[in-house]
Amino acid sequence: MSMVERPLPALRALETLPMATVQDAGRTGWMRWGVSGGGAMDLESLSAANALVDNENGEAAVEFALAGGTWRVEAHSCRMAVTGGRFTVAVDDEVQPTYTSLTLRRGQMVRISAAPDAIWGYIAVAGGFDLPEALGSRSTLLRAGIGGFHGRALTGGDRLMLRTDAVGHARIRILPLPERGRALLRVVLGPQDDHFEPESLRAFSASDWAISNRMDRMGYHLNGPILRHSAKGANIVSDGIVAGSLQVPASGQPIALMMDRQPTGGYPKIATVLTADLGRLAQCRPGEIVRFVPVTVGEAVAARRLFAAQLEGLREAAQTPPPIFVRNRRALSEIIAGSDTGSRWG
Repeated sequence: MSMVERPLPALRALETLPMATVQDAGRTGWMRWGVSGGGAMDLESLSAANALVDNENGEAAVEFALAGGTWRVEAHSCRMAVTGGRFTVAVDDEVQPTYTSLTLRRGQMVRISAAPDAIWGYIAVAGGFDLPEALGSRSTLLRAGIGGFHGRALTGGDRLMLRTDAVGHARIRILPLPERGRALLRVVLGPQDDHFEPESLRAFSASDWAISNRMDRMGYHLNGPILRHSAKGANIVSDGIVAGSLQVPASGQPIALMMDRQPTGGYPKIATVLTADLGRLAQCRPGEIVRFVPVTVGEAVAARRLFAAQLEGLREAAQTPPPIFVRNRRALSEIIAGSDTGSRWG
């Protein structure tokens, strides 16, 4: 009598929105060859999800936009965490908190609905997804058709293979939800700030900018006062673009270049958003207001080092709540989502 082989462990997508992809911390060293770095739109939320399931903070996870869809566990057990914002997470129709680890069993269904405070969310699993690297990363670059799950967005029926079929017993781990007020985004001016009239440079940092509905992983269009170019004009010899570059074409309205940006561009860049603040920009919804705060290069370097240290410290920061809240998941959800999100568990 032949043995029936059990399918390899996986997380199956039953229903997804169009922008569900696999993303990690991004690929490096390929911009010179015309390949964008890609990576998570909100690196802090990606790192938080991984910290909650005890992965390295740059491990690949599912990134989704607006809502996470429906998933089914096809493994003996799976530890999962959902981060990014106050998404509604339901396991077999029972609401569970975000920013906490969840241990799921074979056949359990997870539905992730929209959040009022975020666009991008992340699903991390303990041990990570069993996917090959492409150019040193598992991040999906849709325009090139590389990385992630066959270089494309995830759709219903896809099975994301897991590296482990079972997870041992582990304590629930939690992190405080991010508190997002009005977005004040630090920037370093330039490198082509001399392509703008002095009045426009002043208006850039003194004005409110509204997030347009023209936004994707490549760039966010911003609406505000017209930034007028100097006599040098609205074109430059194409040069390199980094995540956070604020290009200003002839329209005078900035475009914030994001993770799937083009490697080079021919519009002058008035400033660059700091890496530490780029996730906050990414999570802004259409119509939300941001302001830009110029800082020095030295201040930007210090902020980058602090940000890196904070990401590295997330696994240590993930805490175990008191047993009473472990027994009462509803209370745990309310406490995490409440006004005291910044406090530590005793």
